[in-house]
Amino acid sequence: MPCVIPDPTDKDAEPFVETDPTGRYGRYPELLGVGACKKVYRAFDQEEGIEVAWNQVWLSSFSQNEAMFDRLFEEVRLLRRLRNEYILECYNFWVDEEQNTLNFITEVCTSGSLRDYRKKHRHVSLKAIKMWTRQILRGLEYLHTHEPCIIHRDLNCSNVFINGNIGQVKIGDFGLAATLSTSRVAHSILGTPEFMAPELYDENYTEMVDIYSFGLCVLEMITLEIPYGECDNPVKIYKKVSSGVRPKAMNKVKDQEVKDFIEKCLAKPNARPSASELLKDPFFDGLDDDDEISSTIASF
Repeated sequence: MPCVIPDPTDKDAEPFVETDPTGRYGRYPELLGVGACKKVYRAFDQEEGIEVAWNQVWLSSFSQNEAMFDRLFEEVRLLRRLRNEYILECYNFWVDEEQNTLNFITEVCTSGSLRDYRKKHRHVSLKAIKMWTRQILRGLEYLHTHEPCIIHRDLNCSNVFINGNIGQVKIGDFGLAATLSTSRVAHSILGTPEFMAPELYDENYTEMVDIYSFGLCVLEMITLEIPYGECDNPVKIYKKVSSGVRPKAMNKVKDQEVKDFIEKCLAKPNARPSASELLKDPFFDGLDDDDEISSTIASF
């Protein structure tokens, strides 16, 4: 199907800042997010008639690290092949040699990150939070049982996105994702300090680091606080995490069932349940797949 090119004489049409090499995707100037070496813009897929996200990575950020540069491309190619309803889909990618950027197109969730959505809607039932939680777990199950196994390594509520009108949650932002070798061990320290499992600092870890981060995501959803907010620098966070001290936000969790569920995720690596095991946890008993998120908005 040929791409539809906007009529340049149509003054009412929103102009594209640039288009991809095929002319299918058009980028608008509106920013959806900014990272350390990446910007995400609102864009449009002219062939399918849907809004998408245009991710732009500055390759100059990796010019001094050839290994990171190679891994970046390897992981984008891998993500291009992932197909799961709980994972943000990557549609296409290319390199703009003139601007020295890697560009990739992903689906966009209408309500933004789960962190921002939860802050906006402060009165949410435990049932709704459980439904979001279960969807994140299903995404992790897909990643962790994939061949090769994929660890996200930077899971937090700002990297989980939501279509609020239907309560659909998806894991995204795989900039730090890593694949496990046959030894089932990965190396290198990367991530958001507040959500990093203690073994990440030892550079000897498995996919169980995502389960730890997932537990802290649940804590944030419940308390509306970023874990270890009492610490004013990463060193203090490291000292607490490495010594097994829980974030103060745990004291705000009054529901024992919720607290026990979070504690399972924060256990020692060998004692942490897998995503598949957590999906069978009694925490989700009574939750129907057909439940509507919209009906669960209530005082929490």
